[in-house]
Amino acid sequence: MIRLIGYFFGIGTTLALLVAAGVAIYIGHVAKDLPDYEVLAKYEPPVTTRIHASDGSLMAEYARERRLYLPIQAIPDRVKAAFLSAEDKNFYNHPGVDITGLGRAALTYVSGGPMQGGSTITQQVAKNFLLTNERSLERKVKEAILSFRIEQAYSKDRILELYLNEIFFGFNAYGVAGAALTYFDKSVNELTVAEAAYLASLPKGPANYNPFKHADRALERRNWVIGQMVENGYVTPEEGAKAKAEPLGVAPRRTGSYLFAGEYFTEEVRRQIIARYGENALYEGGLSIRTTLDPKVQLIARKAMQNGLMKYDTLRGYRGPVKTIDVSGDWGTSLGAVKGLEDVPEWSLAVVLDSSATGLSIGLQPARQASGEIVKERVEGTVSKDDMGFAMRHLVDGKTVRAKSPADVLKPGDVIFVQKNEGSDNTYSLRQVPEVEGGLIAMDPHTGRVLAMVGGFSYSQSEFNRATQAMRQPGSSFKPIVYSAALDNGYTPASVIMDGPITIQSGNTTWTPKNYDGTVAGPATLRSGIEKSRNLMTVRLANDMGMKLVVEYAERFGVYDHLAPYLPMALGSGETTVMRMVSAYSIMANGGKSIKPSLIDRIQDRYGKTVFKQDERGCESCNAPEWKNQPEPELVDNSEQVLDPMTAYQITSMMEGVVQRGTGATIGELGRHIAGKTGTTNDEKDAWFIGYTPNLVVGLYMGYDTPRGLGHGATGGGLAAPIFKDFMRVALDGTPNVDFKVPDGMNLVAINRKTGMRAASGDPGTIVEAFKPGTGPADSYWVIGMGADGSNASGGTLSPQANQAIQDGGGGLY
Repeated sequence: MIRLIGYFFGIGTTLALLVAAGVAIYIGHVAKDLPDYEVLAKYEPPVTTRIHASDGSLMAEYARERRLYLPIQAIPDRVKAAFLSAEDKNFYNHPGVDITGLGRAALTYVSGGPMQGGSTITQQVAKNFLLTNERSLERKVKEAILSFRIEQAYSKDRILELYLNEIFFGFNAYGVAGAALTYFDKSVNELTVAEAAYLASLPKGPANYNPFKHADRALERRNWVIGQMVENGYVTPEEGAKAKAEPLGVAPRRTGSYLFAGEYFTEEVRRQIIARYGENALYEGGLSIRTTLDPKVQLIARKAMQNGLMKYDTLRGYRGPVKTIDVSGDWGTSLGAVKGLEDVPEWSLAVVLDSSATGLSIGLQPARQASGEIVKERVEGTVSKDDMGFAMRHLVDGKTVRAKSPADVLKPGDVIFVQKNEGSDNTYSLRQVPEVEGGLIAMDPHTGRVLAMVGGFSYSQSEFNRATQAMRQPGSSFKPIVYSAALDNGYTPASVIMDGPITIQSGNTTWTPKNYDGTVAGPATLRSGIEKSRNLMTVRLANDMGMKLVVEYAERFGVYDHLAPYLPMALGSGETTVMRMVSAYSIMANGGKSIKPSLIDRIQDRYGKTVFKQDERGCESCNAPEWKNQPEPELVDNSEQVLDPMTAYQITSMMEGVVQRGTGATIGELGRHIAGKTGTTNDEKDAWFIGYTPNLVVGLYMGYDTPRGLGHGATGGGLAAPIFKDFMRVALDGTPNVDFKVPDGMNLVAINRKTGMRAASGDPGTIVEAFKPGTGPADSYWVIGMGADGSNASGGTLSPQANQAIQDGGGGLY
């Protein structure tokens, strides 16, 4: 009997050894092709890039996988506890594999069932990082082998860190930090027990526990996790009961651009990052980008520009509804499918339910849940006839028709834009997206930092950035460049030029420019020429000093890369951008130093290392180890001086005259020290105004994307200057009224406005003019460009007509 037992024991031992050998051979075969687990030491997952305004406000996030990587030390204990309770309560005790769970899964598979879980957190790390999602016994074996090896190579905390930063939570959120923002708009440190438990319930199947589609299932799963946290001793029964009583409370963060009104700016930054570092760095690199945008200034700029565009557009009548839908049934669903303007939050889409002689009954577009699903809720309101007054002039087949009743303009089913009246619950005003467009830039002239950018009425409607991409003729806003070139090369603000007819002959072509109002004023000073924006004077001036010099300054100021040396270019007929023009005016505002416009202050990589900084100024004594009565440290400004500081002051003073008594006189009503210049292009296609205080430069234009006339009499002074004025009124509110600094050495002399000669004490019509050392008012009367071709053939002799023009010649409105 003993011999028989020994016999069977020997056979059993042999079989066991054979099985063990077979298993060893199988495991050796499987292990031979395992991926290198050491790559986990160099793990750098795709991380969200975030763009911030200058005050730290979040503007936008870009990611293929919305993830913010957090070290394990930064993850709160209650969050770790939630995931350990939901996924692997013995994590800190097992060697990488839960033998009991693995055995249960293996028996189920052998008996013909599906391959089940039982995976530890370590196994999930092995699967997510190193293996595929294939459901097979071989993959499970590979997973177990890798788990043992990972446990030997890395600490438990490191493994948990990898897991919590890699797992998928749905809604394109990866990692617990990204999930906290996506589901609750919170950092992980702010998560409650209930919120942490809900996030911990998601990795098993985000779609199964979608808070909008399967709220009951999600709540049940969350409460199960809370129960596990109580059972494992992470929270007390009282805390668990309180957490279970809470609603899901999901409040997803909106994606895309977070700062209303900054979409054009954000898109410009996005393009720059891709150009500098490539798409992968933007969407996976985890960059932290601090921009120059000032949110307060941006909102002011957006409002001023939109109001200006709407004011112009509504005067031209109503063009009709956005579209027409059927309102006989459930109009809420149909209306909800119409795309509105997300970046114009004051406006809502509505459908006309009834129209009569007194106004409209409307239904508002239903709100959407954070998931994008339409809320089935009807909100109705009214639009009175007075609140849609501009629409009484509406366009029919391209012709303006005057309507007597709102019912003549809109009918049931018409989809329109409306804005709620202030202080009202259900009354609205009709709105219309303007056809006319424009661009605006606000810049710090000393650093080139772009503080605000408006690229059009609405980014949702058109992503084309008219502040940086639209090539437009600047018209007379280019003239200060011409005058700067003259002042830098021997002319003075008191130099006198003939404002009279001129014909330029070039080969077989003749060009006869005219002033905007068609009149001539006779001889006048440079100051008068720029204040009244006289074309004929500007052409004579450019002809007298030579277009080669004008071209040099235009390119030096960065307005153009290459400007053709033809006289019409002196009147701003070459195309450029708002950004370039504002940068050029910044040179005049800052005392003649070149600036490089910038949208980005600093870029940091995912580890917080600064990889780019815009400010390149040096400061040798800024980091002194101690105070030894040394002078205060100063930043060394290494900007190139492209214009004489005295010239910069002279042209600034002359453009102050534009605001005080010239084509931009409406801005003078602000009572501020502002210099600026209007611009109107051929056939009144574009209206410009660019102006500045000592610390802020703002430029804008208004015009149709496909250029066409804005209407007879539409000028920069009448259309663009009021927008500039509205912006400055708010932007400068509460700031000191700083005057422009007169450079040391300049001579201030009283001169006669018309003759440019020194004025005697008590003479009427005088003005104090700034002269450089060694220059001053002319001792004898001299007029530049007396000849019909702009030459000085007549010297200083005046005709009777010129004498008469001096006495009573009027100025232009250009």
